[in-house]
Order: sequence, then C-alpha cells, then structure tokens
Amino acid sequence: MPKPAVFLDRDGTINEQMGYINHPSRLVLLPGAGKAIRRLNRSGHLVIVVSNQSGVARGYFPYELVEEVHERMRGLLALDGALLDGVFFCPHHPGGSVAPFAQVCGCRKPRTGLIDEAVGRLDIDLERSVVVGDRMDDIELAHRAGVPGILVRTGYGLGEERYILPRHPLRPAVVVDDLTQAVDWILGEGSLAAPAAAVEAPPAGKEVL
Repeated sequence: MPKPAVFLDRDGTINEQMGYINHPSRLVLLPGAGKAIRRLNRSGHLVIVVSNQSGVARGYFPYELVEEVHERMRGLLALDGALLDGVFFCPHHPGGSVAPFAQVCGCRKPRTGLIDEAVGRLDIDLERSVVVGDRMDDIELAHRAGVPGILVRTGYGLGEERYILPRHPLRPAVVVDDLTQAVDWILGEGSLAAPAAAVEAPPAGKEVL
C-alpha cells in the first residue's frame, strides 16, 4: 500500500547550514533532527531527502563526495534510531564549469524532478505527502508537486520568512521553528497541529528557476 512521504531539504533543515559541505566532517545534525525523523519512521511515513548540490557542477567537490556526506548523515541519524528511505540530489547548475553537470535540468529545485524520481522508485501516496525546507524554493517545490510545504526557521529560514516570504506569490502551509515542530504539525500533535492547508498552484505561465 502506498505510504505518505515527507520530502526533506537537507542543509538547514536536517543539518546545520554550512554553505557548501565539501567534507563529510562538516555535516552536523541540527538538534532534535534525528528524533524528529524517528517519529516519522514510526508513524509510517517515508522520509526522503531532496537536495540541490550544485557544488558538483561548480567544481567545488566531486559527485562522490556528496554520497560520502550522505553516508555520514545516515550514520548520525542511526544513532537516534532514525533512517532515511531515500536520498535524491541534483548535482546540476546551468552556470557550472564541470561537464556534464553544467546544464539546465528538471531536477534542480523548485522543479519537481527529484520528487518525480522518488515517486518512480518508491510506493508513495503523493496526495498525503508534504515538503519541509528552509528556503522558499522548497515551498515552490511543494506547490508544483501539489502538496503542502512547511517552512522551517532553521538554516536560511528566518531570513526567508522576513525578507522573501512577504513579497513571494506563494505561501507555506505553516512556518515553524524547526524540524521537530514540522513533525508536530504533520502528525497532528502539539500546539501546531493543523489539517493540511490547500495548495495554490503557481500563476499560469510563471517559470521559477
């Protein structure tokens, strides 16, 4: 039977926002992230990371380094009894310098290629799924995929909420302090519990890069 998925941004949502993480040792989990993901595991949600990693295209680090970072992330989460059902990332950027990654693609958020790939590989109930991230690009991704988007204030979230959100045409379903509160909302627990908000489609003809 298909399961609902929680599509999580990586940097600034699960781990501290460090800019480009060019060594596995620079990945540091945010407080409570492991326990929050464990709650999702136990609730029957699939937990899937969707992340832009344009440092590959820009030549800051090799493709293999991203996979090493994700192995460290899985290991740190396992210490809290948490697991990821999938990790999907986009290594592309049209302004990059490394072929074949220097290109326009369908997987760079807010385009939906990473979610489409996850849906193609896993048994996902997209209608009951949600996106969580610290950038309005994640909220645009959620709207394009037709699911609620949760903006967290960790990472770039505080600045996005203050300076980008007021003039942005789309709105998150809810803005929360961190991944723990996002899980409270998803599971209908705590003071933030609320039903999934209606999702507005981007204006017709609008292409968000």
